Amino acid sequence: MLPASLSILVIDENRIRAAIIEEGLREAGHDRVTLVHDVSALVRRISEINPDVIVIDLETPNRDMLENMFQLSRTVKRPVAMFVDHSDNASIEAAVDAGVSAYIVDGLRKERVKPILQMAISRFNAFARMERELEEARGELENRKVIDRAKGLLMKSRGLSEDDAYALMRKTAMNQNRKIVDVAQSLVTVADLLGPGKL
Repeated sequence: MLPASLSILVIDENRIRAAIIEEGLREAGHDRVTLVHDVSALVRRISEINPDVIVIDLETPNRDMLENMFQLSRTVKRPVAMFVDHSDNASIEAAVDAGVSAYIVDGLRKERVKPILQMAISRFNAFARMERELEEARGELENRKVIDRAKGLLMKSRGLSEDDAYALMRKTAMNQNRKIVDVAQSLVTVADLLGPGKL
C-alpha cells in the first residue's frame, strides 16, 4: 500500500501523456504530484522539488536521452519508474545497472501507474537495504582486518598468544570506553608511525 502523502515528480516532455500519468496518480489518491516538461537542468529541479518518487515517461528515447536518464537515476537515489514506448536488451540492461526501479515498455495506461509505482518503491527499498547490508559487511571485514593486524603486532612485540592479544585489546577498550576496532586502529597507527618492531 502506497502512502497517499508521497511527493511524486512526473518528468515528461509530452504534456498529454504527463496528464494521463497525473490523472492515474490522483485517482489513486496522490495529490502531491509535480509535472516537469523541460528535461534540462533536471538534477537541480529534482533537488528543489525533493520528491519521494520519480516517474519518467519517454516516448521514443534515443541512446543519449536514455543514458542521461540512467545517469539521473544513479545520482538522485530515489525510486524511479521509467515508461518507454520501445526498448532493446541493451537499454533494459543499462536501466537495471542504473538502478531504475521499474522499466516499463509500451505500457502507459493510467490504471497501471499505481501498481507500477508500488513495485518501484518496493524494489528500490529492497535494493537500498541490500546496499546497506553490503556496506555493513564490508565495514565488518575491514574492522576484522584491522583487529587481526593489531593482534599480530601485539603477539610479535609482546610475545602474546592470539587469545591474550585479543584479551588485552578488549580490556583496554573497556577501560577506555572505546570500541575494540578503535583500539586496534590506534595500535596499527602507532606501529606505522614508529616503524617495524618498535611497538
